[in-house]
Amino acid sequence: MNTLFRSSRRLYSTMSAFPTSSPFTRAVVSSMKKLYPESLAEKSWDNTGLLLEAPFNHTRRQKNSVLLAIDLTKAVADEAIARKDSAIVAYHPIIFRGLKSLTFNDSQQQSLLRLASEGISIYSPHTAVDATPGGMGDWLCDIVTGAIVPSPDAAPAIQQSSSKHYSHPAYPNPQPVTAASPTPHDRSTIHPSPPPVPEGMESAGMGRLVTFHEPQPLTSIIDRIAQGTGHPGGIPIAIPQSASVDDLKIRTVGVCPGSGSGVLMKGKLPDLLFTGEMSHHETLAAIERGSVVVAVAHSNTERGYLRAVMQGKLQDFLKGEWEALRTEESKQSAADLAEAYQDTECEVHVSQADRDPFGIMVRRV
Repeated sequence: MNTLFRSSRRLYSTMSAFPTSSPFTRAVVSSMKKLYPESLAEKSWDNTGLLLEAPFNHTRRQKNSVLLAIDLTKAVADEAIARKDSAIVAYHPIIFRGLKSLTFNDSQQQSLLRLASEGISIYSPHTAVDATPGGMGDWLCDIVTGAIVPSPDAAPAIQQSSSKHYSHPAYPNPQPVTAASPTPHDRSTIHPSPPPVPEGMESAGMGRLVTFHEPQPLTSIIDRIAQGTGHPGGIPIAIPQSASVDDLKIRTVGVCPGSGSGVLMKGKLPDLLFTGEMSHHETLAAIERGSVVVAVAHSNTERGYLRAVMQGKLQDFLKGEWEALRTEESKQSAADLAEAYQDTECEVHVSQADRDPFGIMVRRV
């Protein structure tokens, strides 16, 4: 019998008998909503929240573990299934527009069906993480100001290929970071979130602006960006045609994870626009106005945050959330949930399979 067909039959049977997600998955969702409030997301176009609620099956219970990823690819789904995780927190929504069907003909829908049949739910926080204080925007500010220092020897090894001129594709390898003394600067939100905002999150919004107290050499900031994003094989940079990279000094830096032109190109431009990607014409417009653009590939501005910040933050918060939920609900739980509430384990892992689609084939010297 076809494997996917068996999975769909098992999914149908399980959903009929157990029409709720696992208690641990509910603790994960609750934790993410409190750490990264969905009200801060760009709801006009984004799709955040619990995108797939997989049925709970007490006879084949998943581990109390979460897998963090930027993109939910087939490789990430395989990883979560092999690990028997209860949930995947995928930063980018795998369901972005309305679905008219769920079939095995579409590779992403295959992953959704397989994960549901295995009891693995999917939560996507996306732009809520961008806007939240201490989220991706502030993490990028920490990179450019030197407020964090990655572990040494983080650069991935360059492997030679059968090409006469270029290596195998090299992919960034973001590492854990430690706090450091940042270069003196001021920090502000470019597009503040409209009120009301959650208490204590008054600085929420899209994009951040760093203003150094003293202008900084562009080359020093480039070195920090390379370290903080896992040493990409190359740093795509656009500078005004009359300028030299060694002579440029930077006073203001606008940062935005992912595709940042809609956030960074409005109004007066900062000296440096640091983001994942910008179009050809937007980049030309920026350098014609005297600014520098650094765009290191869309998710290379995002992936390092998972290990540097989100993993530890979610791990700490989830422990308390799970303890509170299991203590409260176990008092009145059904017999088939008793074993789940007795499990005190709580783990958060970062995907090893997740990576940006683009690598850099380095030219041999």
